[in-house]
This record gives sequence, structure tokens and C-alpha cells, in this order.
Amino acid sequence: MLRTAAVGFVLACILSGANSIWKPDFRNIAKEAGLTAIFPNGGDTAKQFIVETTGSGVAIFDYDNDGLPDLFVVSGDGGTNRLYHNEGHDHFRDVTDQAGLHSSGWGQGVCAGDYDNDGFTDLFVTYWGQNHLYRNIAGKRFEDVTAKAHLTQDRTRYNTGCAFVDIDNGGRLDLFVSNYVKFDPATTPKPGANPYCYYRGLPVNCGPRGLPFDRNLLYRNNGDGTFSDISEQSGVAKPFGHYGLSVLTGDFNNDGLPDIYVACDQTPSLLYMNQGGGKFEEEALLRGVALDANGRALSGMGVDSADYDGSGHFSIFRSNFSDEMETLYLNRGDANFDEVTLAAGMGGNTRFVGWGAGFFDYDNDGWPDLLLVNGHVFPEVEKLKIDIHYKERAILYHNLRNKRFKDVSEDSGPAILERHSARGAAFGDIDNDGAVEVLVNNQNEPPSLLKLAASPPGHWVDLKLEGTHSNRSAIGARVKLIAGGRTQLAEVRSGGSYLSQSDFRLHFGLGASDTVDAIEIRWPSGRRQKLADRKADRVLTVREP
Repeated sequence: MLRTAAVGFVLACILSGANSIWKPDFRNIAKEAGLTAIFPNGGDTAKQFIVETTGSGVAIFDYDNDGLPDLFVVSGDGGTNRLYHNEGHDHFRDVTDQAGLHSSGWGQGVCAGDYDNDGFTDLFVTYWGQNHLYRNIAGKRFEDVTAKAHLTQDRTRYNTGCAFVDIDNGGRLDLFVSNYVKFDPATTPKPGANPYCYYRGLPVNCGPRGLPFDRNLLYRNNGDGTFSDISEQSGVAKPFGHYGLSVLTGDFNNDGLPDIYVACDQTPSLLYMNQGGGKFEEEALLRGVALDANGRALSGMGVDSADYDGSGHFSIFRSNFSDEMETLYLNRGDANFDEVTLAAGMGGNTRFVGWGAGFFDYDNDGWPDLLLVNGHVFPEVEKLKIDIHYKERAILYHNLRNKRFKDVSEDSGPAILERHSARGAAFGDIDNDGAVEVLVNNQNEPPSLLKLAASPPGHWVDLKLEGTHSNRSAIGARVKLIAGGRTQLAEVRSGGSYLSQSDFRLHFGLGASDTVDAIEIRWPSGRRQKLADRKADRVLTVREP
């Protein structure tokens, strides 16, 4: 009895004030887990074209509904996308061929969602070229239904980020796809051909500056297995002059309708505010999320959102290029944002090129931390012999609970310090033990799988939501969770990070509390559901009533 009380007292002390007591120790377990295939993305010492630089995403999702999240890795040209089945005990089996997912071409992004509401999660993969919609057949294999779904494009596009999103909360998942540039290797200038083809005096691949812009796409789900292109009539195609990469969805003004944010490279980022009736207005500049605090358009790549300060509003984080700070936009409410990067303690890592990013509570103290993976676009940078490298370590920020973060990268385990030219990153608890793992796509290498060597000290709960009147994936559902006097907010999303898909299940750290006091769910249908007095340290499935 005394020992139990003492342990509880120590845990409470650790999680209530002394943030620095527990140190994470992240290890890369990819090799042991069976993730040994290399994913090619152009040259490793020089790159001729921009399509070799942008890299590809990853996904963590449970395709066969066995309760264990599986892994999907997108490949550049010369390889294949791969699906890995979770065998349990941190081991995965390559099931690409038997699942019907062998592929070729320049894969870019991936997003997931049950677009036909049959209970099995489907995959959408973007390409420079033709996108592909893979329908999940009873958790056993995937069928390429791109043509049947009317998603065949009439020309070559540089499709990048994507997200399934129910724009009108009608119970059917629509599909948003961002576009980067108009690119044709036959007409694109070669390295050094013009002023847009140099970096610090080195001839490098050209773009995005100097390459033609393209427009973003929105497809409406018709409910019969097909989609209709409503890009023009919805207002999504109206903005022009943006190099779109990652897509983030979220109800940023709390009006019950999902909005769409697009991180843009070297141009102002976009925020499509949902007006209802299938209409969107682009308001990023008006709302403070298009530029940085100095009015500059940065090189936006990865993006994520969380209520990191406990305000009850979703703020936005965006990763950028070297010689630029990361960007943290604090939501003041009603989707009006202030850029607070310096004030939040995130101004010191300007030598990195940031890509995949995600808020996640690695120590289960109830406050979202942040991981950012990095890697330069130009392998040629190594010739400069400066403090900027093609392969870079990750950055881990610990949430100090006072609207500030601390960079704890140097003291958080060898996996954080490994150098890769990383791109996509996805987050999920692959073994259901309450600690979140991170899957990372590395250029011309096997992926990384980051796992804590020891369990974090806090209690936790993972919420798996299933829609009935809402879309089956519950994308767009908002959860308010109360435990130990702390209120947390989260939302189920498709897409995000950098061209990637994280586990749909919502992970909450609970600190010293071994009980969830209350869970309030606002389903996309508008229904509201309340649960009380649920035990911690488990995966809790909640079905829409």
C-alpha cells in the first residue's frame, strides 16, 4: 500500500510541474520491424528535376480492422509503394503484392478515408502524373477504382497533398487535392540554366520559382462510388499564384464546418473558409496565416494543428526552408491567428529544411509536444561544407504548458539525432501500449520507425470513433476530453503532416489521472454525445448513436 502511494505521488510530481524529469529515449526500430526496402527519389548526390526533391508521404492506418495499425509508404520513380501488415510485437510483413498495391511512377502523397462507408478504410495516392484511388475490399485487398470513380485527370498534374473531408457534413467523404507546379521534364530548364536554378552559387534543379502555377482541386462524393470535380464552383480553384503542398483540414472557427489550409512553397499559404453549401472563400491573408510576422511568404512544406495551449482553439504549425524560422500561428478564436514562433521558443532552428510535422503527447502529460523531420532538397549542398546538410536530424519540442516549447532534440535518444533526408511523417500507436510511434519516409533509404525505449510516465487513452449518420471514418469529429482537471481538444483528420496520413485514433495523455472524467463528442452530423467515468490506459471505441 505504501509503495503504491509513493509511486503515485512521484508520478503526480513528475506530471504536474517538473517537466524535465522524464527524458524520452527514441530508437529507430525500422530494421527489426521488417522495414528494410529502400524508397528511391532521384539522385543522392545531385538532382536534375524538382520532382526528385519533394519526396513522398507515409500512412498509419488499420486496413483490415484487426485493431493493429498497418503502415503504407509511398515511393518515387523506380520503386513501388509498399503496404506493411502489422503482425504484432513491433513486426511488419510486406503484403504489397497480395494487396494489389504494386505501383510505379512518382508517388507524392497519401490520405485515407472510408469514402464508400463500407467499414474499411480506402487509400488515395497522389502523383506527378495520375492519382490513384484504391478501394479496400473487405480488408483483404485493394482495387484501383480511379477510372470508375471518375478521378482520371485530363492532363499530367503535379498533385501533392490530399485529404478526405466531408465538406457539408452529409455523411460522405469528399476529396481535396493540392497542386504544386506545372512540370514537364522535356521543357523544364536544367540546373544552372537561369537565376531560379542556383542555390548559394551552386547549379541545382530549377523551381518552384520560374515554373508555372497550377490550381487546387475539390471532388464531391456523389454517393454512388463516383466523384464530381467541383473545384471551380466551390471556389477552391479561384486562387492562383500558389505552389501548394501539404493539406490540413479542421474547423478553425468552430462553426461546425471543416475548413482547409494549404501550406504553400515560396508563396502565401491558403486558408479556405467553409461558407456552407459547398462554397469556400480563401482568407489566409485576412486571418493571419498566409505569411510570417514580417509579411514574407515562406517555403511552407509540412503542417499540423492542435490546441497546444489549452485555449479551446486549434492553432497551426507549418514547417519551412533553411534560413527561415518555423511558423506557429496561435488561434485567438474564430480563426483569427497571430504568428508567435519567436515567443513560443521556436526561432532557433533556421539551418534545417522542415517537412513532416506533428503534434503528439510523447510523455502523456496531457500537453501536445511537436516533432519535425528534416532534410535538404539539394544534395549538392554538401559541397559548400557549411552548417547546412542534405541529411539532417529531427527536431523535438517539449510543451512547457505556458505557450512555450523547449527544444529537447539533443537529449531525446539516438533516433532523433539520426541524419536522413526525411520527408513524410505519420503518427500512431502501433502496438496499443499508450506510446505514440512515428513513421518517416527517407529519400533513397528505408523508412524510419521511431519508438520510445521505455513507456512514458503518464496515463493515456486512445479514442477510436465510428460514424453512423456521419461518415464511417468519423473524419471531422471533434472531441473534448476532461481528466484530472485538464480539458483537451482534438479532431479526427485525413491528410496533414507532409503528404501523409496519421492514425485516425485520437491519442490523449492523461498525466497522473487514471480515469477520464468526461468525453464530449461533436459528430460531423451535428449529433453530440457524452461519456463519463471511463478507465484510462486502453483503446476506447465509441460509435455514433
